[in-house]
Amino acid sequence: MGPDRVVIGTRGSALALWQADHVAALLRVAHPSLVVERSIIVTTGDRTGPAWEAGGKAVWVKEIEAALLASEIDLAVHSLKDVPAELAPGLVLAAIPLRADARDALVSRDGATLARLPTDARVGTSSLRRICQVKALRPDLRLEALRGNLDTRLRKVADGMVDAAILACAGLDRLGLSHHIAERIPVESMLPAIGQGALAIESREVDQSVRLLCRALADEEAEVTVMAERALLGRLGAGCRTPVAGTARVHEGKLELWGLVGRPDGATLLREHVAGPPSDAQALGWSLAEALLTRGADRILAEFR
Repeated sequence: MGPDRVVIGTRGSALALWQADHVAALLRVAHPSLVVERSIIVTTGDRTGPAWEAGGKAVWVKEIEAALLASEIDLAVHSLKDVPAELAPGLVLAAIPLRADARDALVSRDGATLARLPTDARVGTSSLRRICQVKALRPDLRLEALRGNLDTRLRKVADGMVDAAILACAGLDRLGLSHHIAERIPVESMLPAIGQGALAIESREVDQSVRLLCRALADEEAEVTVMAERALLGRLGAGCRTPVAGTARVHEGKLELWGLVGRPDGATLLREHVAGPPSDAQALGWSLAEALLTRGADRILAEFR
């Protein structure tokens, strides 16, 4: 018999709270007698800003993982793209629920798409992955660092501090802000971050009862695509401070995976694709990473270490 009460640890941003409450609601539906509570934890990333400046993905999860290991919370809910390829020892990803739109979104003041932005338009993003791909597509645009939560970034577009911004579709959709999206950028043009659109439910490895509760929320396709993407990330040894992208999908019974490593100036973009049985998800991720490394991704990534 499992626990009758669990505490979810989460960051305090509007999006993080939505995600934690969403998982809580799913747990209550799956386990009607379960009491689910929420604990807000301030992370290093909340205090210091973009992860590529502050020291990588761990800045968004370190304090939450510490609370898990100290048994102050029972599980954590993260945006999967913020979770390092290597979890803290003793922790596991208990489940990945149904995935949202993994694509990037362009938000522009006048509704222009990326292709139709005027020459020299200012585009805000704090992601090296997005910077290198935008520069490859539109070298005439000016890229400017954009910080803050979703509301802050949207306000900077509306106020004219930038002409457009690139954000994740999933966050905008989840917070009811989809009407701001001028374009959902196709993955053929811009590959998303590893794990973008997916939620991660993290728990202690030894806590079998909590892990079992979470398995009711697992989505098979989300888990297999995430496994392939994170295998790619892990083999590359990359994180938030590197311009790395990747996304997977299951199509007609095959798992397809795309990956990219580039230089922030957009001058070099290495892109590869593999496909195979979903049961080979991890091996496909490793295979794609090897293809990128063979083409020189290791030399690019070395510049960011």
